[in-house]
Amino acid sequence: MQGPSSRRMSFLDRVIIDLDRGLKGLGGPGTGGAAQGRDNPAGELPDAELTPAQRRHAAGLMRVDHTGEVAAQALYHGQALTARTPRTRDAMEQAAREEGDHLRWCSERLVELDDKPSRLDPFWYAGSFLIGAAAGLVGDRWSLGFVVETERQVVRHLDGHLSSLPGHDARSRAILEQMRVDEGVHATTAIESGAAELPGPVKRLMTATARIMTETAYRF
Repeated sequence: MQGPSSRRMSFLDRVIIDLDRGLKGLGGPGTGGAAQGRDNPAGELPDAELTPAQRRHAAGLMRVDHTGEVAAQALYHGQALTARTPRTRDAMEQAAREEGDHLRWCSERLVELDDKPSRLDPFWYAGSFLIGAAAGLVGDRWSLGFVVETERQVVRHLDGHLSSLPGHDARSRAILEQMRVDEGVHATTAIESGAAELPGPVKRLMTATARIMTETAYRF
């Protein structure tokens, strides 16, 4: 007779486990969540002397990037849950682990800037997880297309933040530059795996949603 631990997990079991894993990872550095465990790109770079206004701005940008990584990790968790093939599922889980590194790096930088993540992060995680799961149900090519468009928008978003950061904030800059590299790789990998091009209205809806997330996360 099989015990509870050996029974086959239902789809609902997996949803609950993934949501629980993701939400546990929102509490800051070292609180959980899947990650690769790569070293923080800021390494031993010296922290800059920032004015109060510069510090608030840098923290606001990093809070936005932290929220973006919360949403990205949730998206990949949801897509992995409903992926049609093991290859796509593995790719989504690998990307989620890399986003977990980004999440940790942003959390660590927020601590250094004496600031905190957005209070709305649990909302963005849950919503993005459900969107990712829905994208996966449509089919792997469309799910991969969603990855491509998401990462393209993230790269543009990071470019804006890199140009907006205080010029001498080397620690924040190093983190965002490595994140930009990784996001570009995610997009390229999805294209090479057969991603479909998303319709224009879907892209515009994604852009509008990202704008709302950015504006709210910068403030609180």
